Amino acid sequence: MNNNEKASIGLFKILAISIVLVFIMGIAVMASNAKLTNVKIILSNDYEMTVLTSKTKVSEILDENHISLEEDETVLPALEEDISQNKTIRISIGEIQEIAEVEETVTKEEILSSYGTITEKLITEQIIIPFETITKEATGASGTKQNRVVQNGKNGLKEIIYKVKYNNDVEIERNQISEEIIQEPVNKIVEVKTIQITSRSSSERTVVTGTVAEYQEYARERCLAYGWSESDFECLVKLWNRESRWNVSACNRSSGAYGIPQALPASKMASAGADYLTNYKTQINWGLNYIKGRYGSPTAAWNHSQQKGWY
Repeated sequence: MNNNEKASIGLFKILAISIVLVFIMGIAVMASNAKLTNVKIILSNDYEMTVLTSKTKVSEILDENHISLEEDETVLPALEEDISQNKTIRISIGEIQEIAEVEETVTKEEILSSYGTITEKLITEQIIIPFETITKEATGASGTKQNRVVQNGKNGLKEIIYKVKYNNDVEIERNQISEEIIQEPVNKIVEVKTIQITSRSSSERTVVTGTVAEYQEYARERCLAYGWSESDFECLVKLWNRESRWNVSACNRSSGAYGIPQALPASKMASAGADYLTNYKTQINWGLNYIKGRYGSPTAAWNHSQQKGWY
């Protein structure tokens, strides 16, 4: 190989190396001019991916990452728009309502001022417990003797403590944490004259007929008529089992209470019928009406009897 050929080959190598260097420098310049950005893409199945791209147009970013939209899918921002300030592309099924981006600086003081001042206090209240009036028949009383108050009634007092929560001095919650009876009520006792029932001969004696099953079945029907439940009726059975064992002629020797409901005095039942001494229906009708007016239901009357021993 002569000197001319060697010089030609050396010149060719220099040109080739120069071209490669220029190409590399061009790529480097292009890369330096392109701004790379992290973009979050949220797919319609809520899968999230973050990509690094120099593109700003939504369609180009999706194409670059091989993501295509289905027929029922929409994208926000739109395909022909640039990515938003929050660098997020969201794909959803159906239409997307665009949410305006608002930049706002909220101070700590503003956040605290949006909430009311919450305070808690212990509040003590005293509640009056009204006394009950109990009537007691006086055995052997004359027909002209008036009713007599044996014991005056006196209201009791109980103290209840509540934990009360306030929002800007407005009560928003109250919970009872304790209850204490400071003074028990004293029942008022009234002694009334005894009703004497006599007959001139055995043929004039009043005969009471029927069975406890019949009495209770009638009472059950009347309970349902009042709108009370089977549970109420069961409480009634227990209540009158305790009072009289459902005996129409039951008479308490010490107080004079009479009949299935143990009315005191027995004459109270006359408001339900003149045959109150012998007719179980009259006694039951009066007893249920008494329970409804005083306690509201047989269950409430039974609970009171459990606590006090009477109703």
